[in-house]
Amino acid sequence: MTYAPTEPAPRPRRGRPWSRRTPLGRDIALGIVLFVVEAAVHFSVRFGHGMEMWAAQGDETRIEAARLADLAWMQHFLVAMIVFVVIALLFRAPWTALSQLLAAAAAAALLVLAQHDYDLSHPRPAPAPSPGYSPCYSGSGRCN
Repeated sequence: MTYAPTEPAPRPRRGRPWSRRTPLGRDIALGIVLFVVEAAVHFSVRFGHGMEMWAAQGDETRIEAARLADLAWMQHFLVAMIVFVVIALLFRAPWTALSQLLAAAAAAALLVLAQHDYDLSHPRPAPAPSPGYSPCYSGSGRCN
């Protein structure tokens, strides 16, 4: 004779990353490693763009191309850092998420400063005069 179990069988544990918190040691170690790797990548790429500007030897088109490439790369790098923050939050790794958020804030500040510097070195042209404008020459009698 077989008896039916009185308790239902336990459901298998799902392997979703958000099902449990990442252990503290692994979380802190991953945060430090990601921070150091991102800093190394950031400074090596920025150094490469700086060397490209130096190698241009005064060729303004190459210098501007290198500056714009640097700005574009920084924008994409910032987006990648924010994706790392989201992934760290998904895996419930708060220290990794915090370190990535701080790194993204630092990269955003550097990006804003670089864009501001670029904007200062490229002022907008003066607006064109209105169609009815006539210049005033001394003694012409046509001054408005």
